Amino acid sequence: MIKHVKHGAWWTAIFTVVSLAWIFPIVLVVINSFKKKVYISTSTFSLPIGNAGAGLENYTEGIAKTDFLMSFLWTVVTTVGSVVVILLCTVMCAWWIVRVKSRFSTAIYLVFLLNMIVPFQMVMFPLSKLTDMTGLNTPWGLWLVYLGFGAGLPVFIFTGVVKSIPDEIEEAAMIDGANTFRMFFTIVVPMMRSSIISVAILEIMWIWNDYLLPYLTLDLQQFKTISIAIQYLRGGYGSIDMGAMMACLVLAIIPIVVFFVFCQKYIIQGIAAGAVKG
Repeated sequence: MIKHVKHGAWWTAIFTVVSLAWIFPIVLVVINSFKKKVYISTSTFSLPIGNAGAGLENYTEGIAKTDFLMSFLWTVVTTVGSVVVILLCTVMCAWWIVRVKSRFSTAIYLVFLLNMIVPFQMVMFPLSKLTDMTGLNTPWGLWLVYLGFGAGLPVFIFTGVVKSIPDEIEEAAMIDGANTFRMFFTIVVPMMRSSIISVAILEIMWIWNDYLLPYLTLDLQQFKTISIAIQYLRGGYGSIDMGAMMACLVLAIIPIVVFFVFCQKYIIQGIAAGAVKG
């Protein structure tokens, strides 16, 4: 018993150190967002007190320089729309793959698994040209792009969840008069709630913080997400407005951190549910 307690204490200490190392860069960004620009470079680890403090100056300047509110709006539109499309399509697809049980459905499932293996670098340049040619270089066009790149993992998880749902439940609903559409959305989807929420969290965190896909596909003259807008704080000859950049980073981090804190318990539940039968 004593040996197990000692081992537990060691693991607690190790994970505490790892957690602090993980959080430290975020804390550093928050601290420096309240400093005057000159002190960010010369006194990076000092607190924003005395002459080093800049109050909310960096925040107001960053919002003005990046048109932050409009970038925030386009980021919300892109993220929410993409996640809704991904969840709706992949949940239905996973249910169809499991219930149909044919060679064609198996082939479709393997295509989704292949989606997680193919490196993005192989398709990034053709994708950029394709979106310009087809008019998908808008936030709502980006919904389809994210569906293509983000469907593999949800289908993989959801197929495992559907396999754990007894056929008899769906058959009983059909006998009671429910059509396929009603049975799916009133019986199957509620039973997959934990997995759907966990996948939604993972997809939201990916899409909200993504830089490369919006940069390659969006018409940057009209639309900029937060991650792209922040890059415009870089001036000529390598100069960077570090104060405004730190402030914008904090503003970009806050929504996703708050969302994750409230929903993190569903991640393990959903992953575990998807691993019951695979």
